[in-house]
Amino acid sequence: LMDVESSDRHTVKPWFTGKTDIAPPVFDLSDKGFPLLGGRLDYVDGHSAAALAYGRRLHKINLFVWRTGPNEPADGSYAVRGYSLLHWTNGGLSYWAVSDAAPSELEAFHDAYTQ
Repeated sequence: LMDVESSDRHTVKPWFTGKTDIAPPVFDLSDKGFPLLGGRLDYVDGHSAAALAYGRRLHKINLFVWRTGPNEPADGSYAVRGYSLLHWTNGGLSYWAVSDAAPSELEAFHDAYTQ
């Protein structure tokens, strides 16, 4: 489910212009085992969110990004209905990585994305 399907970050990042109030950081992480698949506009808890899709072996990792809110939960990892979630904040943005991959895969994704 992608509105823009591309592995080119120079195609995916500008696609969000005018669709959301942020320009999410978009990286090509294919050399680290997480190829960029594309992006889409999504809605989470009543507000728009940039959603980036990355691959990892047979899994997909959806990275939701929006402005940090006043009641932001603590950074950390969670498990919800068979999905792994990893949350962190940086530079006024909230990041939620969600996948059916193991939590260790999301930690590896976080390390690749934030370096």
